[in-house]
Amino acid sequence: MWSTIWSYVPEWPIWLQAFLLCVIPLSILKITRWIRSSVDQGSFAISTDQNQGNNDEQSVSSGSDENQGLETGRYANIKLTGNYVTDLISSKETFAQNADVHIREFTIRGTNTRAAVMYIDGLVDQQLIDEHLITPLMIRGVPELQQESFLHPADIHQIKNYLSNQLLPVSQIQETESLQELALGVLGGKNALLVDGMQGALLIGTPKGISRNIEEPLSEALLRGPRIGFTEHLSDNTGILRRFGSNQSLFIQKFEVGTRIKKDLAIAYIEDIADPELVAEVQRRIEGLDMDVMLESGYVEQLIEDDELSPFQQIQNTERPDRVISGMLEGRVAILLDGTPFALIVPATFSMLLQSPEDYYERWIPGTFLRMLRFLAAMIALFAPALYISFISFHPGLIPTKLALTIIETRNGVPFPSIIEALIMETAIEILREAGIRLPKPIGPAMGIVGGLIIGDAAVQAGIVSPFLVIVVAVTAISSFSIPTYSAGITLRILRFTGMFSAAALGLFGVIMFFLLICSHLVRLKSFGVPYVSPVVPYSLSEWKDLLIRAPLKMMRRRPRMMNPTDPDRKK
Repeated sequence: MWSTIWSYVPEWPIWLQAFLLCVIPLSILKITRWIRSSVDQGSFAISTDQNQGNNDEQSVSSGSDENQGLETGRYANIKLTGNYVTDLISSKETFAQNADVHIREFTIRGTNTRAAVMYIDGLVDQQLIDEHLITPLMIRGVPELQQESFLHPADIHQIKNYLSNQLLPVSQIQETESLQELALGVLGGKNALLVDGMQGALLIGTPKGISRNIEEPLSEALLRGPRIGFTEHLSDNTGILRRFGSNQSLFIQKFEVGTRIKKDLAIAYIEDIADPELVAEVQRRIEGLDMDVMLESGYVEQLIEDDELSPFQQIQNTERPDRVISGMLEGRVAILLDGTPFALIVPATFSMLLQSPEDYYERWIPGTFLRMLRFLAAMIALFAPALYISFISFHPGLIPTKLALTIIETRNGVPFPSIIEALIMETAIEILREAGIRLPKPIGPAMGIVGGLIIGDAAVQAGIVSPFLVIVVAVTAISSFSIPTYSAGITLRILRFTGMFSAAALGLFGVIMFFLLICSHLVRLKSFGVPYVSPVVPYSLSEWKDLLIRAPLKMMRRRPRMMNPTDPDRKK
């Protein structure tokens, strides 16, 4: 009897799998909570004693700032005196180490008043300086009726108004009495004008650096759609958005980000569609940015996202103005940073990362087919190697007999288990992909194709991997290329390795556990308060017409409910 009962008791590998199936998720949950709490409390950065010291230093510095003003640095709170010699010497000392700063001194015609123009070579419009600054002052000069203001100190306060309103035909003029503000303006690409006797200085014009032509986006190529992409100039990008159509409700607000190197940042939204609470939240996070410099929009993306520990991107980046416009028409907010062609769209959902603007430019049947194909490719790119490992190593009985015999025959002579050969091939493909991106354009694609063929064929001939695995890896790599958003493809590539290790540990049970962990994480994830997997969770069947399928445009009359738009109707 006891032998019969003992025969029904599972063997120790089954007990081990059951134990790991319970322990691994709990361990991951505990580690994630510990890391998140440590990050929130700041224990990874500095200790409590250091925090106290920093707080004391901040209190001291804040007290000194209250006494000295808001400016910081060596030339903080130094005012321009109005004495030409003194102000010029102070300015030259400020720019002493900058060889690209030019100072042009001259005398205003019709008077004995000395003046100087300061500018950065390469950042200014030379024609503006010659025709609209130096020519009016040196060649045309001051009419006799106005020369008294330059000759008598009692009327010297009228010089600034006369220069700004009558003599200089320039659209943008800013007055300043601060030496530091003058220096920052010149270093930022503006022209500074000093005039003897004039209290302060004038900052004239706007920066004009080297810019490239508007071209087709390299990272989001389409067969059908606008052949236009953002550039590195913020003014060009905001102008592109305006050119898509006249709309008085399209609001663009500008901010200055960076504590040491200042850069302009703009948020764009349609005022009578976007949720005011969403706009206020975006403004709050932008104003809270605290870093030396924002070199690229990726800095902003990482600093304002909801969950920095998640492998999934919660903010969409794009080079396409049409994608930004369509996002704003759904109630989203766009973030544009000077110096980068990549704009950010918030909030983002998982389905957005697998959608392409081309889905809407084609008829709804081809658009639906392409979108469903994209979702299928994402699943293949994520789970194909893991399923191969689990079936080969743990569950060969689930494979059809003829196919199993073929796979066994091709694996004869392979010295490694399935997880090792899969890691070898996947690592080689990832290295080839990264090398193809970094190499010059003429040889990058050729190297990727030739390298993949040579390495795959040589690995099979050497008996390191099986031919069936080469097919699986090739299909996986091709499927990952079908993801429209490059950052989303990186996420799937990283998670693919996690799925492979799960399959190697627990077989098909590990793959299922891996899938459930991803689903549970996605359900909890939010982007600016919007559920990441909506409209799946929370469930909204009416919005599924733009999820897996792309319904006819006539049926999509309402904007996404999850965005809480002020005007919910696309079409009355």
